[in-house]
Parts: sequence; structure tokens; C-alpha cells
Amino acid sequence: MIFVILHLAMSEKLNNPSCATCGARQKSVFCSLNSDQLVQMDEHKGCDFYKKGETIFKEGAIARGLFCVNKGKIKLSRMGPSGKEQIVRFAKGGDIIGYNSMLSRRPLSATANCLEDSAVCFIPAQQFFALIKEDPNFSLKILELTAKNWDDASRLITDMAQKTTKQRLAEMLLWLKETFGLDEDNCIDVKLSREEIANMVGTATEAVIRLLADLKKENLIALEGKKIKMLDIHGLVMLADLID
Repeated sequence: MIFVILHLAMSEKLNNPSCATCGARQKSVFCSLNSDQLVQMDEHKGCDFYKKGETIFKEGAIARGLFCVNKGKIKLSRMGPSGKEQIVRFAKGGDIIGYNSMLSRRPLSATANCLEDSAVCFIPAQQFFALIKEDPNFSLKILELTAKNWDDASRLITDMAQKTTKQRLAEMLLWLKETFGLDEDNCIDVKLSREEIANMVGTATEAVIRLLADLKKENLIALEGKKIKMLDIHGLVMLADLID
């Protein structure tokens, strides 16, 4: 079992932001906590700033607590048997990461890297379990989040087995839109390399480059460097076979 220090030395400590005034909290599982619970959270948590490309925690480390993204975008990936990285999910402001390993009392199953400059709060395991024990509403939110993650994983397995690569790419673009939203230019508000997109779709980088060009020719998307502009969302939904 690998023991790794979760807070890496290169991260920068931030003035501890108040949970009561945190905008990200309203989008998180902590949204319904009362004032006393928020004060306790402030007393026990810490918040660090990480630059783009820095690591928050590594696969195999012992989970000493969970992390709540205050702002920024995080990529979670795990290493396959062949030594190749596999992206398993993303996190943004309001999302929590690392909690599954705490609940299962197993080492962290993924590595978390920042896709952009990010602020991330760390909540010790003792505080997390105290909330679960004392607050049924909070416990329910954790159960709902866990169930959603299992449902997403089940759907991904089905898609990988039954959909074409082009369908999976269209669905992945729609999922990224729902996860990160669109910027003022109608582009998906996250920049991923073609290799990262291929990793998520489950195909070769060359295939993704070719398929993105096909979607562009069909006027479904436009490409501006790493930015992907959504031109025809309904067309992508039809292509991904997401209409019941």
C-alpha cells in the first residue's frame, strides 16, 4: 500500500474562505448545512491554490479527507495495466472528489490534476463522517451523488460496447457541454487536447482528429484550436442516439 502526502509542497495556502459566503457551496452537497455546521467546517478545513498542471492527490494515496473544488477544473485519471492514463471523470466548482475512497476505506483510485489554476478545499475525514452521522439530509445527498456516479459509469460501459466511435464522440461533446457549460462564443468551456478527447472516447488520437473534422464538415461543430464551438446541439443529440 502506498502512503503519499496528499497536500503537495508546491500548492499555495490560501486565506481560508468562509463556507457561509462560498458561491461554490451552493452547487455542492454542502448547500443545506446550517450556520453551526458551516462554522465547524471553517474551523477544520483548509484551502489551497494549485496552478495549471499541478497534482492535488495521486492514485494509491491514503484518503485522509475529501476535497471540494472552490474554483477551477480538475481531471481525474487512473493508470491502466499497460501504464497508459485513463481519464475517469472531471470536477469543477462545487464538486467533491476523493470521497468514494473514504467511504470504502480504500486508497484513492485516481490521480487529480488541475486543467487550469484552481482553488481546492480539504475537509478532514473526521469532519466528513461527523456530518454523515449527524445530518440525514447530508447523508442522503452523498447517497444520491454516489448513485449518480454508478449510473454514469454503467451508461459509459453500455455506450462503449454498443455505440460507434462517432456516436460516442458526439455524446462526449454533449456531456462536456452539460458539465462545463458554454462560453460567450458558444464554445465548450474547457480546453482539452485531442489526445485527452480520444482517451475519453476510447479510440486513437488520429481517429478523433478525423471524426472532429467530419463533425465540422457536417456543420455540427466548429474548431478553434482546442476550443470546440457547438453549432447544432440537436444534430449532435440525434447522432449520439440520445432521444428515446
